[in-house]
Amino acid sequence: MNSRQGRVPLLAVVFVCAAVSTPAQDQASLPPANLTLVQIVEQLQQHNQARTDSLKQYKALRHYDVEYRGFTARITARMDVEVTYDAVAGKSFRIVSQSGSGVLCDKVLKRALDSEREAFQDKGSTALTEANYRFHLAGSESVAGRPAYILNVEPIRPNKFLVRGRIWVDAEEFAVVKMETEPAASPSFWIARTLIHYTGVKTDGFWLPKQVRSETRVRVGGTAVLTIDYGTYAVVPEAPTQTAAF
Repeated sequence: MNSRQGRVPLLAVVFVCAAVSTPAQDQASLPPANLTLVQIVEQLQQHNQARTDSLKQYKALRHYDVEYRGFTARITARMDVEVTYDAVAGKSFRIVSQSGSGVLCDKVLKRALDSEREAFQDKGSTALTEANYRFHLAGSESVAGRPAYILNVEPIRPNKFLVRGRIWVDAEEFAVVKMETEPAASPSFWIARTLIHYTGVKTDGFWLPKQVRSETRVRVGGTAVLTIDYGTYAVVPEAPTQTAAF
């Protein structure tokens, strides 16, 4: 497989880690309130900022899988990666194990880690904010038994980490719980289309990525599928403020 083709799925999916996580609150499931688009987007941005302020550390063991299917070949690779997040130090990645195609490990999986580092260093340019996207309210529906608003998103400017498509925002906690998108611009002439599917999960009071799956069709034939399972999180939230006794 051509190395340019192998790099395709990684660029458009790594922004999810920093862009959509937000603190959760325990509330009963209710139908969506009759909010305007402006109110929904404001709440989404506020909750994402709250995540930045309150989530201090987490650790997880991720599972990366990539498969390339051509006319006469099927090539796979797998990598397990320990990820540590610290609000001050940033993200660190430690490869625990890898197997399968060395080319896919080097050209796709390891470059996915590099791309996530790059996206994390400039979170403002990839976040789901009005500075980066135009939003349109498309309706509402239930996601995993919880009411959610459906928003269409369109990037304002070209950026390899931005996407266009549809996102589902939890109607009570304003977390992104699901996404069906594609890259804002194709990274290569050889790429016909890349579809990205994201799901989130509530862990220890926080909404965090659960799985990202991207499927890329190559013009000259073949399909590359990258799946990232984010594993089980060990979350360290912000320590409660201590009240001084006098």
